[in-house]
Amino acid sequence: MGKAQKYVLLGDATYPLQDWILKPYQEDETLTQRQLQFNYRLKRAHSVIENAFLRLKARWQILLKCDDCSLELLPTLVLACCILHNICEAHDNPFNEEWLEGTEPMELPKPCQPAPAAMEDGQAEQVRELMCQYFESCGEG
Repeated sequence: MGKAQKYVLLGDATYPLQDWILKPYQEDETLTQRQLQFNYRLKRAHSVIENAFLRLKARWQILLKCDDCSLELLPTLVLACCILHNICEAHDNPFNEEWLEGTEPMELPKPCQPAPAAMEDGQAEQVRELMCQYFESCGEG
């Protein structure tokens, strides 16, 4: 949309809108079609990410037992698994769907109530609006 943007994390409605946390519009009857489309695409992105992590944990089941290692080691462990995954993909080592049988999607703890409006960043709405416009310009999908 002609403006450079930094990376953002995807959050759900319980997180505060920040210029680095992209969250959906609050679902109500006032949402425009464009805002509904934005929410839909955000939800689809969430499902892709959840599926990717599920497959990563299924291939590298050490990630299911991360409570056995120190927090300092955890980022390196996850990065190593991602690198090994890419090596496997580059050498046509396919993912075995049977690996998913021992892996359940894990629901991580998150806030139960939406973040207070005071925690939201006013500049972040501009970022969300730009993304909303971008999704609209991309058409359906």
